[in-house]
Amino acid sequence: MVSGDPALLAGLAASAFLAATLLPGGSEAVFAALLALRPELTPTALLVATAANTAGGMSTYALGRLLPRKESGAHAHTLQRWGSLALILSWVPLIGDALCAAAGALRLNAFACLAWMTLGKGLRYMAIAWALPSVGA
Repeated sequence: MVSGDPALLAGLAASAFLAATLLPGGSEAVFAALLALRPELTPTALLVATAANTAGGMSTYALGRLLPRKESGAHAHTLQRWGSLALILSWVPLIGDALCAAAGALRLNAFACLAWMTLGKGLRYMAIAWALPSVGA
């Protein structure tokens, strides 16, 4: 790694983690700014952002497991219909956090949730990287 990269990547990780919790915020701008500044970090930044954002989503899943099991509501209905596959949408603003919490409350399989969540979040960051003129196009 080049000097200064650990701080940039740590900032990205913090942003991505917090954005995937119940706290408001988004990591897309931080991710895009980092890639615009340092396009050579694209593969590493993609891994860091995906891992941290997934960890944040799984922390929301864990909080959901602490809730009493409740099977009502739109997000619970979606998860009952689609199961952990619905967590591929965990990156979507507004509904993603609710899906993660509902998956925990419904006690869906943590490993399946982790897999679908990682795929969805990773594809979102890949799409952002691809859309940037300095990186993908």
